[in-house]
Amino acid sequence: MILTDTHTHLYSEAFDEDRVEAIDRAIALGVERFFIPAIDSTYTEAMLDLEKAYPKNIFLMTGLHPTHVKENYEDELRHVEEMLEQRNFYAVGEIGIDLYWDKTFLKEQQEAFRRQIQLAKKYKLPIVIHCRDAFDEVFEVLESEKGADLFGIFHCFTGDLEQAKKAISYNMKLGIGGVVTFKNGKIDKFLAEIPIENIVLETDSPYLAPVPYRGKRNESAYLMNVLEKLADVYEMSTEVVADATTENSKQVFGV
Repeated sequence: MILTDTHTHLYSEAFDEDRVEAIDRAIALGVERFFIPAIDSTYTEAMLDLEKAYPKNIFLMTGLHPTHVKENYEDELRHVEEMLEQRNFYAVGEIGIDLYWDKTFLKEQQEAFRRQIQLAKKYKLPIVIHCRDAFDEVFEVLESEKGADLFGIFHCFTGDLEQAKKAISYNMKLGIGGVVTFKNGKIDKFLAEIPIENIVLETDSPYLAPVPYRGKRNESAYLMNVLEKLADVYEMSTEVVADATTENSKQVFGV
């Protein structure tokens, strides 16, 4: 049984004391593939170091996270372009719109999202979408960019059934993580209506740890808790869910 964590920030400072141990714990449980989203240029070196340490397990993305779209976003977008010119990446992400923390740079977030989608298309890469309190705004951009060359993952999906179906209509898989284990998470109530072919697993570690670790630092080993919850939701064995979601990740990332 091979598991794929399609979204984990293993380069985060939260792992500075035990990064190797955290990765080894996950690998020991069968989590062998880690897809690493970018935040901004200040983390690029740490991401490259992580890849060097685990070349068979770590798969990097590049992109500008919406909460890091500030006055210097043009410089950050140039960095993303330069990285794509220099080497191989497996996705452009995480990108999108976040209106939870700050709405000051909404226009810039929309522009950065659109331009990074266009970069993904240019390099024939998937996108990995961050959306918080911004479904309408994200869907507006996706509608303007829809087509066979638009595909990827709607990371940390927290919407309702109709929003799930709409995301899938844009060739997006739904990234399901710890929220599915929360009593107030709600997505477990309708997820069985979404075919398993549209689902990938993620942790978003060190954030959003699943029950029973909620409120603590998340790590990729806790993907097992997400897997077990999804097995219950879909009334399938953990092995079947693991195989299906890893196959789905291969379809998205091409590896």
